[in-house]
Amino acid sequence: MESHIRRFLEHLEIEKGYSPGTVEAYATHLYRFAQWLKENFPEIDHPEKINLEHIHQFRLYLSRLVSPEGKHLKKVTQAYYIISIRTFLRYLMVNCQMDVLSPDRIDLPKIGQRVVNFLSLDQVELLLQAPDTTNPKGLRDRAILELLFSTGLRVSELVSLNRDQVSLERKEFGVVGKGGKARVVFLSDSAANWLSRYLQTRTDNLKPLFIAVPGKGKKSKDGRLTARSVELIVDRYARQVNLPFNVTPHTLRHSFATDLMIAGADIRAVQEMLGHSSIRTTQVYTHVTDRQLREIYRAFHGRSKPRENRK
Repeated sequence: MESHIRRFLEHLEIEKGYSPGTVEAYATHLYRFAQWLKENFPEIDHPEKINLEHIHQFRLYLSRLVSPEGKHLKKVTQAYYIISIRTFLRYLMVNCQMDVLSPDRIDLPKIGQRVVNFLSLDQVELLLQAPDTTNPKGLRDRAILELLFSTGLRVSELVSLNRDQVSLERKEFGVVGKGGKARVVFLSDSAANWLSRYLQTRTDNLKPLFIAVPGKGKKSKDGRLTARSVELIVDRYARQVNLPFNVTPHTLRHSFATDLMIAGADIRAVQEMLGHSSIRTTQVYTHVTDRQLREIYRAFHGRSKPRENRK
């Protein structure tokens, strides 16, 4: 079982061009499934022996799984496990010509509508102004926050940037996102300004666009900030200005997309700027803007208010 999983993961990495994070997620799901099979059905030593009852029992296991903190596995996380198994079986069926359980016979768990947290423009402004820009570290952090909101970059895309990739004159540059999908992103005047000010403080010849302060933060051999370091930077400033929910780099990506949609941007254009392969992924933001329009309607349309509140 493990050898087939390993070859499948290599297929995702080499043939599909999936990011290391995505491959790691598939590995987590499939190796856990394999371990569960070994513990509960030791006779299942080959993928062709997996049947619907095994999938059903594994889903029961996931739904009843409780963390040390007493929390159940989220429905969406349970769904990711099943998606990983289905994708693995489809690979074995198509690429390896194996007589495995048809993935189409495995139903996905029903999950509620995805909730997207995003910041209002006032909240974004609070966050952007939080770093102390009188020192190089604060300038770096301000440039990071500005770049995340200006471009909608994923944190993995941000930390992989090199200095020679970004054109401050054209205020645009290319990135390669999930699945090797290339796209162009654009810098706002503000983001270009803060990035320029940060780079002027750099006296090193290191390639990465963002590097760790000497002696602080997790970094790679070339000084490059890690994704985890950027997550901690965003979280620290969000807490500093008392934002009402947990804020991550992806929250700024959501805020970027939502701001465009509310302003009337075409959903196909937003899809391209986010680097989404499917329009269905981008459609989550239409629910956000629908709620925004509903609130505007209720606030301003006369017949939507109680009679005593009308003027």
